[in-house]
Amino acid sequence: MKRILWFPLLEGCLYLAFLSLDLFLPGSGWDIPLKYLSILLCFCFVLGTGQGRDGLLMKTALGFTLLADLFLLMLDRWYLVGVACFCVVQLLYLTRIAGLRPEKLPLRLALRVLLAVAALMIAWGLRALDGLTALSLFYFSQLICNALESLSLGAPFRGFALGLFLFLGCDLCVGLQNLSAWFPAAGGPLVEFARVGMWLFYLPSQVLISLSVKRK
Repeated sequence: MKRILWFPLLEGCLYLAFLSLDLFLPGSGWDIPLKYLSILLCFCFVLGTGQGRDGLLMKTALGFTLLADLFLLMLDRWYLVGVACFCVVQLLYLTRIAGLRPEKLPLRLALRVLLAVAALMIAWGLRALDGLTALSLFYFSQLICNALESLSLGAPFRGFALGLFLFLGCDLCVGLQNLSAWFPAAGGPLVEFARVGMWLFYLPSQVLISLSVKRK
């Protein structure tokens, strides 16, 4: 335990630092390198401690997470590529869950496909379907399924499950932020919370997911 204590402690320091900036100096831009550094630290932790097939899978997943945040956070451009990277992350977590719980896998996969198709059809019916929306809906549908399925993995993976639900909380905040951009009247305290809430949920989610890796 002592060998990994440095990781959550250092992440906690970064967390407090960028949340303080989000609260007291919003829009300064100083928080962005701290946020990216915190995700880089998650990747380095998994890279240095992950073992076996699970370790390889998690290293790849955190690598794509780091790449996604490069586009979506640091560069603030090429959103399609960033969201595509997050789609890969969710497919890797699906692979992890399927390996840990293979029962009724074809049925579970079919339900995932149905959920994604239903979301895409609704967006198409609302004339809101484009490439970025399609990728985002696929990504979000798989995150929901991963979070729900992770609940059945048992005690050793409670941290992983909680991490996925916090991930979900982050993306709900992202959705609220995007909604306020399209409908300014929808702004207010909830949207103001969402601005801070994205990373309030996101970093803890990545730390918990990283800590769930099978370690050396």
